[in-house]
Amino acid sequence: MSSHVFHEIYLHINWHVKNDRPTLTRDIELMTYRFIKQRCSKTKGVYLHGIGGTATHIHLAINIEPHVTISELIQNLKGGSAHDMNSQLRRKELHWQRGYGVVSFGKSNLDWVLQYIANQREHHANGQARDRLERITDYEDE
Repeated sequence: MSSHVFHEIYLHINWHVKNDRPTLTRDIELMTYRFIKQRCSKTKGVYLHGIGGTATHIHLAINIEPHVTISELIQNLKGGSAHDMNSQLRRKELHWQRGYGVVSFGKSNLDWVLQYIANQREHHANGQARDRLERITDYEDE
């Protein structure tokens, strides 16, 4: 990345387990997060700030450099983490649903987004989930 470019690209990303099955039990969740963290750290220009979710979906807060293609990054994280996880378990346990949600936000909102991600189970249990950060499509019925 050129030192002649200013960039401040922060993203909140989420995606769901296929058919919203509660697949991300505690052990599966922790292993999956570890694989996603490893993939982020190995991807040039990607900086993971937070990861969390529930048994049915996952949230990430990252910032990226301008050369990173969002769709390719998410394909790598979703497909790669499922592959890594299923290889580790030696069975097909983790399948991600098609689609994802991605929302940009300013650096000044990073702490708020990280709090939101860290408290996913509470937000969903109390009906306080934020639609903008939970959507994976533009259509309600998908």
